[in-house]
Amino acid sequence: MNLIIEKIDIYQSPIKLKEPFIISLGPMHYAQNVIIAIHTNQGITGFGECSPFMTINGESMETCFVVAQYLAQVLKGKNPEDIEACTQAMDKTIYGNSSIKSAFDMALYDISSQKAGLPLYKFLGGHNQKEMQIDYTVSLTNPEKMAADAKTIVDNGFEIVKVKLGHSKDQDVESIKKIREAIGPKIPIRLDANQGWKTDEALDILKALTPYKIQHCEEPIPRWDYMELAEIRRFSPIPIMADETCCDHHDAKRLIALNACDLINIKLSKSGGIFKALKIVKHAKAAKMKIQVGGFLETRLGFTASAHFSLSSDNIVYYDFDTPLMMEEDPVEGGIKYSKNGVVTIPETPGLGATIKPEFLSELKKITV
Repeated sequence: MNLIIEKIDIYQSPIKLKEPFIISLGPMHYAQNVIIAIHTNQGITGFGECSPFMTINGESMETCFVVAQYLAQVLKGKNPEDIEACTQAMDKTIYGNSSIKSAFDMALYDISSQKAGLPLYKFLGGHNQKEMQIDYTVSLTNPEKMAADAKTIVDNGFEIVKVKLGHSKDQDVESIKKIREAIGPKIPIRLDANQGWKTDEALDILKALTPYKIQHCEEPIPRWDYMELAEIRRFSPIPIMADETCCDHHDAKRLIALNACDLINIKLSKSGGIFKALKIVKHAKAAKMKIQVGGFLETRLGFTASAHFSLSSDNIVYYDFDTPLMMEEDPVEGGIKYSKNGVVTIPETPGLGATIKPEFLSELKKITV
């Protein structure tokens, strides 16, 4: 009997954050996510989740909830193990909408790896032989609070600090100066400007930040000005990581051809899911370019998929999976575990090894297709 998609549950899943998460594009008080549960005729259910980001991928929890109904209609009756055909069906149904497509993609991979009897990373051809140590992010506020927050992060055992920037040159430099003073000389600092700097000032800011031993900087300038990234990268003393400019494999190919970045940040909600993210890895590997895997405000469900995916390639060397720790509640059963010094471990059970607690789902707005 062939495996067939029988029905799909779509849930709106808002979760309050412990405190506002602030980047140059604005503050967030809730994770406004969508959960997908795909049910098959053989009793295998796959879970997926996306965290739409209005200012980055142009989607919201509400738009994803609506678009998910179109996608569910086209996927119903299809073989979930034919992920390429399912991906093509979604792309033919509607352009873009990478976030909600990633939730379906995740659930399809969960089903397929369960059916194969393999943890997802093994299904992807990966090996659980490397340590995944995550950073923890300092929100964009004033220099004094940012330094205090960074000190708290380090005191809590994290050994890598990521800092959101995107104010003025003076304030951003002052923030990093105070953070470095607060955490000492040894802790790696990663920067993320989230497109917050003007193109003509970015290089000046990067040079001013050089004394503070910065590991890399994500997305220094507006995404639409990506043709200027090569010049910034050429003269920057700090490695440049593409984030918002690199959504799918087409973007990756373009940026690599332009010599526009040193590194790429993959987020499943940007790429449309694992299927296309694997193609980004292929381009990066050919260019001998290292990769970070991050995310938006997914729960441990979404980041469990990201962790499995991270084990699929040795080119993936940086891990940014901290936002589930910022939420007031954890609705996930199974999934990744956070241990000492920010090290993440994954379950060895078939599939994702993560589901959403039934009692949590029962309280959410839902529609079934």
